[in-house]
Amino acid sequence: MDDKQLAKFERFKALHQGDDAFVIPNPWDAGTARILTALGFDALATTSAGYAFTVGRKDSLAGLGRGELLENAKAIVEATDLPVSADLEDGFGADPQACADTIQGAVQVGLVGGSIEDATGNVDDPIYGIELAVDRIKAAAQAAWGKGFLLTARAENYLWGRADLSDTIKRLQLFSEAGADVLYAPGLPGLEAIKTVCQEVDKPVNVVMGLQGTNYTVQELSDVGVKRISVGGSFARAALGEFMRAALEVKDQGSFNYSDRAISSDDITRMMSEASLTNRK
Repeated sequence: MDDKQLAKFERFKALHQGDDAFVIPNPWDAGTARILTALGFDALATTSAGYAFTVGRKDSLAGLGRGELLENAKAIVEATDLPVSADLEDGFGADPQACADTIQGAVQVGLVGGSIEDATGNVDDPIYGIELAVDRIKAAAQAAWGKGFLLTARAENYLWGRADLSDTIKRLQLFSEAGADVLYAPGLPGLEAIKTVCQEVDKPVNVVMGLQGTNYTVQELSDVGVKRISVGGSFARAALGEFMRAALEVKDQGSFNYSDRAISSDDITRMMSEASLTNRK
């Protein structure tokens, strides 16, 4: 890890120590990373869902590989001077060593943070048993130690129909003891549940907004103790929603009014890289 990567890690770590929550939006490629950087955000996080949509696949643990997601993350890292964290799914394997290998690969491509979740991808047995789940986070934390990498541990109960707040909190607490730096339970049912989680754990809490259902403001989330707010794949879905509306306007109405809502060519060009290729073959 070079000095530049270490400086990014220190900036990223400091963001979690502020009085208020910060927003970490989720680009899905280099272009969206450059746009979000130009808009003035302080850090970025990749989205496996957003990436999956760009390659025509579902966002599932069986459908995306470690190599391609790290390659996508590398492109995002190289497109911005901001700290970048990554959605590292389940660590790309059940074995704790798979999680450790994933963290090592993440550091190598310039990431300064990443998340490991306790979902198995198996609908019949969707969440890893708690002992194995903790061992996986412990292995990831050991791999991250001293590497300038902020590890986020995700408890996925609520995304898989297991509305058990007590078990979710217990998992987050054990993940913290295992070495996680940030804790994350996506899909919590409301502000009171979010507040309870923040009160019951000793590490910064990430919350995702942009899912269907009730959303809260940055201030409301800050007030209950949240330190970091991500948007998951919702920016990607918003962009694809506008793409579909434009396409349907042309197909069904034969008009092109969508272009009035589009960003201008000059504006988008100003946000993109000015680098030139020395070899275009």
